Amino acid sequence: MIAGFLALRLYSVLGKRTGHQQPMPKPAEDGGAIVRPQPRTIDAVPEPREPASRSIEGKAEQGVRALVNADSNFDVVQFLEGAKGAYRMVLEAFWKGDRETLDWLTEPDVKAAFVSSIDEREAAGHTLDNRLVSIERAVISDASLEGQLARITVRFDADIAAVTRDGEGNVVAGSLTDAVQTHDVWTFTRRLRSDDPNWKLAETDEA
Repeated sequence: MIAGFLALRLYSVLGKRTGHQQPMPKPAEDGGAIVRPQPRTIDAVPEPREPASRSIEGKAEQGVRALVNADSNFDVVQFLEGAKGAYRMVLEAFWKGDRETLDWLTEPDVKAAFVSSIDEREAAGHTLDNRLVSIERAVISDASLEGQLARITVRFDADIAAVTRDGEGNVVAGSLTDAVQTHDVWTFTRRLRSDDPNWKLAETDEA
């Protein structure tokens, strides 16, 4: 179980404030085109949509107000739905060794940390058979605006089932029947006047 837990939590491999944990399901497809996560412009309606007032911790309120004042299009609920989608996709990409998806979802330092861990895993002949069971909660725990650079930190409380297999497919650690509770703190960044509407993962930590 300890080995499985360490394989599950990228934090133990990458260290604090670098590139966290698991990957998430691959991007959804729409008419053959990949729909990339855009936390500012997510169209999907969450179920249920939690009121914005309950999605922001007190320490983050001032920063969120600054973001709203600087960008009238910013919406807390839509951002969190997009962030949850990105959380799932990043975890899946890491688990599957999908470097291309990580490239457009993460900043260079975070991607480098993920790729280093993937390289080590592949060199050992191991694969991850992980599954994101559910995201129980996502809340903005911090937010700031430095010039045009917006930074938003989100705490994710999730249940993840994790299994590590060897080159022959044998289970060497973990279990798909027992989900592990995880508490991740991910920071996303975006330049407000950028033509790119996507937020990228810039830091990871554990709560």
